[in-house]
Amino acid sequence: MSRPLRLMIAASAALALSACGGGGRPKTDLAASRVTTIGVNSYLWRASLDTVGFMPLLQTDSNGGVIVTDWYVNPQVPGERMKVTIAILDQDLRADAVRVAALREVNRGGQWVSAPVEAATTQKLEDIILTRARDLRRGAVTG
Repeated sequence: MSRPLRLMIAASAALALSACGGGGRPKTDLAASRVTTIGVNSYLWRASLDTVGFMPLLQTDSNGGVIVTDWYVNPQVPGERMKVTIAILDQDLRADAVRVAALREVNRGGQWVSAPVEAATTQKLEDIILTRARDLRRGAVTG
């Protein structure tokens, strides 16, 4: 995995871990928590924004559940850039309710050229978003 991808994942993980708090599990089942103020699950929405908060946002649609970042160039690796699209597919907080797609380009002679993104990268981002969403839900119930 390239260094910018590792840094992006580390930054996302730090955001997710910063929300971890103490306390036990709530006694009620909140796995199917629904949201009616926006079109998608608010915990997944907020967790997604938190996870890619260091990247410039190009488009957000809370009713459709889509977040698209603009190209992000890590200052430590200026020859590579990433773009992420997050789709929230359900109003329930479920593992299959979030999908992440990523594009990566490398600079070759002044031209940006597509480069492969490891499947583990998008899976890791989905896991970070789900963990953060669960932490937000726990905090809302116990807080």
